[in-house]
Amino acid sequence: MHDVIVVGAGIGGIYAVHRFARQGLSVVGVEGASGVGGVWYHNRYPGARVDLEGIYYSYFDPELYREWTWTERYPSQPELLAYLDFAAERWDVKRRFHFDTWVTGATFDPAADRYTVTTDTGLTLQGRFLVMATGPLSAARVPDFPGLDEFRGETVLTAQWPDEPVEIDGRRVGVIGTSATGVQVIPMLAPRAGHLYVFQRTANYSVPAQNGPADPERHNAHVAQVEELAQRCLQHPGGTDLPLGAGPAASFSAEERTALLERRWAYGGHAMGTVFTDQGTDLSANEMVAEFVRAKIREIVADPGTAEKLMPTAYPIGTRRLCVDTGYYRTFNRDNVTLVDIRTDPIERFTETGIRTGSGHYECDLVVFATGFEPFTGSLYRAGIRNAEGVGLADLWARGPQTYLGLQVRGLPNLFIVNGPGSPSVLANFFPTSVQQADFIGDLIAHMARHGHTRVEPTREAQREWTAHVAEMAAPMLRYRTPNYMVHVNEDDGSRVFIPYPGGFDRHARKCAEVAADGYAGFAFS
Repeated sequence: MHDVIVVGAGIGGIYAVHRFARQGLSVVGVEGASGVGGVWYHNRYPGARVDLEGIYYSYFDPELYREWTWTERYPSQPELLAYLDFAAERWDVKRRFHFDTWVTGATFDPAADRYTVTTDTGLTLQGRFLVMATGPLSAARVPDFPGLDEFRGETVLTAQWPDEPVEIDGRRVGVIGTSATGVQVIPMLAPRAGHLYVFQRTANYSVPAQNGPADPERHNAHVAQVEELAQRCLQHPGGTDLPLGAGPAASFSAEERTALLERRWAYGGHAMGTVFTDQGTDLSANEMVAEFVRAKIREIVADPGTAEKLMPTAYPIGTRRLCVDTGYYRTFNRDNVTLVDIRTDPIERFTETGIRTGSGHYECDLVVFATGFEPFTGSLYRAGIRNAEGVGLADLWARGPQTYLGLQVRGLPNLFIVNGPGSPSVLANFFPTSVQQADFIGDLIAHMARHGHTRVEPTREAQREWTAHVAEMAAPMLRYRTPNYMVHVNEDDGSRVFIPYPGGFDRHARKCAEVAADGYAGFAFS
């Protein structure tokens, strides 16, 4: 019997186990992989790297921060995995985890106020609190194409890249998917493949990372003020230092707008998503940024026909996750790269030797599926969490996720979610958000112990009000009205539920602090 069971050994799970153990709780972790790292354990594909700067994509624990030096501005997967392993070692959390163990069910017993967790290894655990730190982008979306079982070549998912080397050199390689992962892996495969076929359904906006070696002087300056750095991130909507909007687009002259856009392009990364304060809400302001990126594509891609196919026009920029790349568009200037537009020429089926579209057949020895994840709910639903009446998350969220602060769900007492729906989640830096939320959970558990409580869940009204607040914050956004993975759409009436909290990490953190100061208002204890 444990106080807390933590599922997941990624950014949130590592810190949560450390935090709960530090406050004297009996804590055990469960992780399906063979080691720590979460998404950075599995995403080993060539080119995998974070799209936030390493000096911010870190735990702001002063001791850890001072002892680790990133080698690149945007660290790659091997370095990220090494860093998370370093943190887990320094905090001595590995011994608390059961690795190579997947949760298959978790049922709450109201008589004992505890969860019984079952796993695929036969291990059964019991705990008073269940903390899901499985991440919003961790359950791989498995592709399903007609004839896939007939294909005699090799297939691999970027989200489940194997430990052993994948043979690429000289082979005919197909890549399906051109979102965030696709734009990272494609430039890495192209120089090695005999021929690379890129199957693109939707042209996505991608901006350069402007990656390079880490700046030692900048690193030293951050180390010297790590405590202040942590506070600044708490006060930033994204939990980083990314420059925010300079003002409404219409308040600048055409020359000023161009100069500002060029500076953001040179800065790199997600800074292009916040050039103007109204680009996320005003279509004309958004189009100014979108057309700037299209013009860059025309400059970079030599063949006008290919450039036209790569031109994003299906949705406003930033209404789906902005891709960050290193040399993506230049890749299509190579003689051994072919762009296949499967929106106008859809894939019909796989054959024994390749992929057939409506107009042709593409011979492939290897097909890479960069098809992403089942976002937000995938890993949570797979865990089979249920209350005593057999009601699970999928039932409670049939019409879209509803939470209180993104941390708890009415109907499933003593369950906490880190970076779940209704929290900043994918709209902010996972390191400070994970720490802030795990600290809130730990403090709430301590509050319960002081007052003799054994059960907690949101009140119906608090959950309703928070869900309404999330909707209110999302309503003006172009992203809310655009089909994307952050919006749940009910098929019967078309009603929409925006899943992450769009009000900013800073606002969310302040609200959590206010709730705690008010005796955890909105939570029902017993």
